[in-house]
Amino acid sequence: MRHCAGRGGSSVGGADTDQPVIKAVTEVRVADWRAAVRAACQPLVDAGAVEARYADRCVDMVEEHGPYMVLAPGLALAHARPEDGVNRLCLASATLAEPVSFGHPDNDPVDVVLAFGSPDDSSHIGLLQKLAEHLLSGLADTLRQAPDQATAVQALSNVVGDL
Repeated sequence: MRHCAGRGGSSVGGADTDQPVIKAVTEVRVADWRAAVRAACQPLVDAGAVEARYADRCVDMVEEHGPYMVLAPGLALAHARPEDGVNRLCLASATLAEPVSFGHPDNDPVDVVLAFGSPDDSSHIGLLQKLAEHLLSGLADTLRQAPDQATAVQALSNVVGDL
């Protein structure tokens, strides 16, 4: 996995804690969907936006409920509950070097995994609305074609630009 790029994170150094944490990794090599989910969550863990247990809970959600997080061909949206370790509103992407199967009958294989977290039951609504709009406008393809993390972060930052 390449190094992570992003905005937000700890408040050390003047980061704006009112803005969502946005992170991205590209060309990630993983063995399976579980590792893909963890790879998407890891930059958020590193930034302090979620706790390490959040990634495990995202994996648990798929194991418990099936591949419902695979929303469209090639795209999964990993998430869990606020009480599963979310500290800040956040969004990250992991573009995979090789797609993986989540077991979805129509939308496998997945090569873009988004991870998001919300610290409560309501602050994510605006983010998800904007995310849906941008996905309909080609965000997943933009992430697939991003030559580096900074470009991917910029694409995700456009999602939250006017929250």
